[in-house]
Amino acid sequence: MADKSAIEWTDATWNPIVGCSLVSPGCTNCYAMRMAARLEAMGQAAYAGTTKPSAAGPVWTGKVSVNRPALFKPLDWKKPRCIFVNSMSDLFHPAVRVEDILDVFTVMAIANLHDFQILTKRGDRMLDFLDQSGLLDDIYANWYTFSGGAREVDDWPLRNVLIGVSVEDQRRADERRRDLRRLAERGWRTFVSYEPALGPVDWTGWEFLSGLISGGESGPRARPTHPDWHRAARDFCAAHGIPYFFKQWGAWEVAVDRDNEDPDWRAGYAREFDDSKPDISWLNLAGGRGFHGERFHVMRRVGKARAGRLLDGREHNDLPRRTAA
Repeated sequence: MADKSAIEWTDATWNPIVGCSLVSPGCTNCYAMRMAARLEAMGQAAYAGTTKPSAAGPVWTGKVSVNRPALFKPLDWKKPRCIFVNSMSDLFHPAVRVEDILDVFTVMAIANLHDFQILTKRGDRMLDFLDQSGLLDDIYANWYTFSGGAREVDDWPLRNVLIGVSVEDQRRADERRRDLRRLAERGWRTFVSYEPALGPVDWTGWEFLSGLISGGESGPRARPTHPDWHRAARDFCAAHGIPYFFKQWGAWEVAVDRDNEDPDWRAGYAREFDDSKPDISWLNLAGGRGFHGERFHVMRRVGKARAGRLLDGREHNDLPRRTAA
């Protein structure tokens, strides 16, 4: 948990729940696993047992813990900010109790000066929780246990809460769209984090979104991302008036865009751009490494800082803004 965050699309992180488990390919190199292992080694009790060693580094065990001392932290922050909820977990992980999710939503209702951003890979459980009959009454009842009194929330659904799903490829986008769309139909503000982008996505059917973030993967085992995947997300948002945020390229940059830079295929693909080199990766539009694939690119590992976050020469920094109901 931090009052300031290095994550480009938020101001702060808040972790009343910690711990998770792998559920899809986007989880493979999750930064939070490495961070959780470090925090456990530093003696932070909430993180004990949340990861275990593996050949690839720390991996989630599936244990989740309530970090109770962190629960009320947003109430201490007097300056309005955007807060990423559970950067070290998934609020809708099956091991998180409904009572603990209710506590988080109660704090968000009380701390109305802040905007909260929730991401999950478990949209079905998020839908089940938010679709409960009497949820607002439950929040009010819980509010009394926190402070001995409660006032009415300004809007329902909560306008200071942005709910979203993470997707990494077409399969995960198809699996997670339906539940999020239903919540948008009920009035919730919704967004998608397409990060790490590991495959192309056809965004048809996502017109209900309040925002879309895309980015590549960073870290020592990062997989490359194809520029056209992010162009497709950007162009979809532009066509439908959806705020678009390009977060980062991650660890890889484009070394050769063959269609535009080497149409005669004369570059040194067997020498300088040999795919067996650890800092070189071939990537086509479908996500494969085939040399004859459509929109073939050579990607070069350079690290997050050098790769930067310019998409076709400019930053994209648009995020959803809270509006009146």
